[in-house]
Amino acid sequence: MIVDLHIHESSYSADSIMTLEEIVSEARAKGLDGICITDHDSMGLKDRAEQYSRETGFPIFVGVEYYSLWGDITAWGIDDFPRKRIAAQEFIDQVKAQGGYCVACHPFRNNNRGLAEHLREVRGLDGVEVLNGSASAGANLEAWNYCRELGLAPIGASDAHWLSQLGVYATWLPEYVDNLADFVRVLR
Repeated sequence: MIVDLHIHESSYSADSIMTLEEIVSEARAKGLDGICITDHDSMGLKDRAEQYSRETGFPIFVGVEYYSLWGDITAWGIDDFPRKRIAAQEFIDQVKAQGGYCVACHPFRNNNRGLAEHLREVRGLDGVEVLNGSASAGANLEAWNYCRELGLAPIGASDAHWLSQLGVYATWLPEYVDNLADFVRVLR
């Protein structure tokens, strides 16, 4: 199963120009088997996405791209997240306490929103986005090197904000899943 793990939808990410319906249509056209909506500091699309996933038979998993004090972290399998910025370690600890899965997204992208060298300081991350559609090849390579050094799972994701970005990078899952609990289990 091939899933794009980092997509922004326009209802809750002001910098995205894609609707959920457009995302699903384009994802299918590009051969993706599922998608993750990880809006900026929001999981507001969760109920609507779950319903649309049932209606279309296309797996849609909602997580969050949380902006910690040290940089962005994507997380899935959580019910809640802090509404204010807190330390990366504190957020990771909250994700783990809820049984969630978390990934350092675009850690070396040149937007000052990645964990960068802080990757060595935090504990409990599950993976690192080593292929991010909005990061340079050099930033992705640096993320890959840290990922290998730290023994974390390598993740690929488009970080799409418009349709042409969708599916540029994605992650292969070894089995088909259609619900969030199984998605998190398979990511592990």
